[in-house]
Amino acid sequence: MKVSIIVPVYNSSPMLEELVQRIAATMSNLNFENNYELLLINDASKDDSWNTIKELIEQFSFIKGINLSENFGQHNAIMAGLNNCNGEYIITIDDDLQHPPEFFPDILSELKTKDVCYTNYKNRKHLGWKKFVSNLNNIISSFILNKPFKIYMSSYRGMVRKIQSKIIQFKNPDVYIDGLIINSTKNIGMINVDHHARKLGKSNYNLKKLLILWSNMILNFSFLPFRAV
Repeated sequence: MKVSIIVPVYNSSPMLEELVQRIAATMSNLNFENNYELLLINDASKDDSWNTIKELIEQFSFIKGINLSENFGQHNAIMAGLNNCNGEYIITIDDDLQHPPEFFPDILSELKTKDVCYTNYKNRKHLGWKKFVSNLNNIISSFILNKPFKIYMSSYRGMVRKIQSKIIQFKNPDVYIDGLIINSTKNIGMINVDHHARKLGKSNYNLKKLLILWSNMILNFSFLPFRAV
């Protein structure tokens, strides 16, 4: 299997079919029609997402569906995908159509020489408060994880198989994927991608989830004195 694409799904039933069709078209253009898999991880959605995933599985042979028993959060959903994927290259992408699958070729090209490829949004369509907390998160994570400030840890990312193998060795419940990535390699690339406004519904991102991510960073990746505090 050449490429695994992991999508954590939460309350996005109306958008899944378009996302799948765009992913299929992009992989077809890469001549990967029979050499990739798409893992849709339903994070205990409150809408009809799981039924939609099951319908898509019947239509498309490259789709795998995982239905989590409860809402574990985006990073745990991605971890479920990482534990069940087979690709040499792995791409994670959100379910809300804000990340264009058409940039897969650029990510895969970067992974020829890099262990990980993050994406930087050229024209962010997030609301003002979300941009602020995202920038604040970048500052805090740079300090806690000792990462270069220029690396923007977006959820639209790619990695090679050896990084996936290192990440899935983490067995604690408080998962922070980007911390595990930074601990696994310093060979990280960045590409610029377009960013689209969410087509339907509202963002599932909120202050509570941000605080949970920060606590996971502090508990699992910070230096000892800061962790003690």
